[in-house]
Amino acid sequence: MTQCGLQGTPRTGSASKRRIPVSQPGMADPHQLFDDTSSAQSRGYGAQRAPSGLGYPVASTSPPAAFLADPVSNMAMAYGSSLAAQGKELVDKNIDRFIPVTKLKYYFAVDTMYVGKKLGLLFFPYLHQDWEVRYQQDTPVAPRFDVNAPDLYIPAMAFITYILVAGLALGTQDRFSPDLLGLQASSALAWLTLEVLAILLSLYLVTVNTDLTTIDLVAFLGYKYVGMIGGVLMGLLFGRTGYYVVLGWCCMSIFVFMIRTLRLKILAEAAAEGVPVRGARNQLRMYLTMAVAAAQPLLMYWLTFHLVR
Repeated sequence: MTQCGLQGTPRTGSASKRRIPVSQPGMADPHQLFDDTSSAQSRGYGAQRAPSGLGYPVASTSPPAAFLADPVSNMAMAYGSSLAAQGKELVDKNIDRFIPVTKLKYYFAVDTMYVGKKLGLLFFPYLHQDWEVRYQQDTPVAPRFDVNAPDLYIPAMAFITYILVAGLALGTQDRFSPDLLGLQASSALAWLTLEVLAILLSLYLVTVNTDLTTIDLVAFLGYKYVGMIGGVLMGLLFGRTGYYVVLGWCCMSIFVFMIRTLRLKILAEAAAEGVPVRGARNQLRMYLTMAVAAAQPLLMYWLTFHLVR
């Protein structure tokens, strides 16, 4: 019994040495490397989302909402909105001085039927009889209602397509480069600008009273890009023979189209009377019309001949 008691005493002491003390609430665990903040965060989140009387969490007021609730901020927002409205109105009033937006809307008032008829008129002007532009209360009707009215949609799209076709032609010949394509576009724009300035100067020197505007000139002169596209595409498909055949047809068509169109614009007085008026001024007008029409085939060839090999 004494030995059993003596042998049991060390076991009790060793068990007491291996006993891990229980940490008290609020005391840190001595074996923990970092403080546990999850309980504090959970208590904080729980405090923010305390249920209301109806069982839904109470939404705390966010800083933006508190800022917008400030009357000073509301006044600043109203003042900023008024300044933006005044600036927009000022821009709308002064933009027409440099870019006639209202007039440009007229030249883009087209539809699919008009585009189809206009392209047919550009390729086959010999079959068209009535070239008079229709008016409604001294204002020309929109292009979609009159195939004789000038538009900017076809010239703009034809110019962009011409640049793309030129890039395609250069690429098939292993001569494509961004610089060369940019040179092609800039040269076409430069020739168009030179044409418009030369015609305006000629009309001023001849003292022609006409309703032909600068935008009308850009539209009429831009129709030649349609024939240029056809010539280059046929050149890519059938070689130089197809290029010369199609481009020759398009050159004759644009020549006839320009003569019959500009004749009513530049020779307005003689056309209104219905009889040719013999005189030096009318002869100059006729020469000017012929020169403008003859320049279109020359430029069509000049801007496309190097694209077909």
